[in-house]
Amino acid sequence: MTQVERVLDYLQAGKKLTCLNAFNELGITQVAARIYELKEAGHNVLSRRIKVTNRYNERCSVSEYYMERSDVR
Repeated sequence: MTQVERVLDYLQAGKKLTCLNAFNELGITQVAARIYELKEAGHNVLSRRIKVTNRYNERCSVSEYYMERSDVR
């Protein structure tokens, strides 16, 4: 299974994906590149910026990727 397939399966399961859980759960370090590939292939992957706290207890924002319920299996 390719990284793109893993990301697509994850999103189609109704889960939300960030760079951190992409690494921890899927072993993918360049999730934005995989999202780009999915979009280029015609998948309706959406994103929004969310606030998180980093390991230094600082607030920062990251992209969270998801698919609408009508887009998922």
